Parts: sequence; structure tokens; C-alpha cells
Amino acid sequence: MTTPTGHLIGYARVSTDDQEAQLQHDALTVAGCARIFTDKASGKSTDRPELTAALDYLRPGDTLCVWKLDRFARSLIDLVTLVDSLAARGIGFKVLTGALASIDPNTPDGRLMLQVVGAMAEFERSLIKDRTRAGLDAARAQGRTGGRPAVMDTDKLAAAKARRDKGESVTAIAKALGVSRATLYRALSDTA
Repeated sequence: MTTPTGHLIGYARVSTDDQEAQLQHDALTVAGCARIFTDKASGKSTDRPELTAALDYLRPGDTLCVWKLDRFARSLIDLVTLVDSLAARGIGFKVLTGALASIDPNTPDGRLMLQVVGAMAEFERSLIKDRTRAGLDAARAQGRTGGRPAVMDTDKLAAAKARRDKGESVTAIAKALGVSRATLYRALSDTA
């Protein structure tokens, strides 16, 4: 099935299965999108099958419509490459909210704004990564580590070893300590 020329085709993306794309779908529907493609993938993920399907579906005269710029491109280079490839095929690009909502990226002024906004978004993402890394390094220097607390503390490990030395089965020990067999095996093999 081909899309009649001149239609808006929507693309939505959420980063995790916990997130809902309904807000994006509602905005894209109100904007008049004839069809909406939706990915559930991290922005860093190169595997976005619905974006590929949307790009294949678009025909000259159509416009690809996204709710927000960060839902579409992973980086400035990705953004410019995608918009350029759309323009080369005679396909427009429209952003509903955010910095490019009122900008036409197919004009020289719009293209400049696209690059500036994309560069700023990439810079902000880099700053967030640097701050996160610095925070984790500072926590590690203070002896704190992130993640889930260990199920097997030293008391449980000592009890497990004593019971094992008495000949108790791993299943019985795990049940008595309230841990899984896998956790018990892992704890015992780490100290072996």
C-alpha cells in the first residue's frame, strides 16, 4: 500500500518498555498524521525497525512528523543525515514541539537552526554523561557503590559454609537462608 502524496506520516519513540508513547501518538494524530510508526528503543540504539519502516513508507511529497527532535535522531550527525536524505527524496520534515516546532528545516535558515539545536542537544547529553560519571567516581572514592544490595552478607555466607561442611544439600541451605540456589552457588564459588 502506498501513501498518497502530501500526507503526514508520524514517528514516535519511547526509550523503555515502561514508557508509553500515548502522548506522542495523541499529538501526531491531532497534527493529522495518516499513519504512525512507533519504536521502543534507546536513543543510542541503532536498531530502530519502525523508523526504517517509516522511511521506507514515505513517498515524495509526504512529510515525516515527529513529536520532539530527541525522539527522532541519536546525534547531530544522525539528524542532519536523516533530514538531508529526506530532502533528497522530496520528503519534508516537521517537529511538533520543542526548538524546531516553528522552523522549516528545508530552508537555509531552518537548516542552520536544526544544526544549532542538534549541537546543543548533543552537548547537553555529553554534559549529563560527564556529570553522571563524575558522581559515580566520587561515590566510589567514598566507598559507596551503586546497584542492588548483596543478598549474601558475611553472616549468611559463614552459615552457608558451615551447613555445607555438615553435608546439607544446597537446596536445603538456600531455603533456610532465604536465597535462591543460584545466589548460593555464586556466593560459595566466589569464596572457593
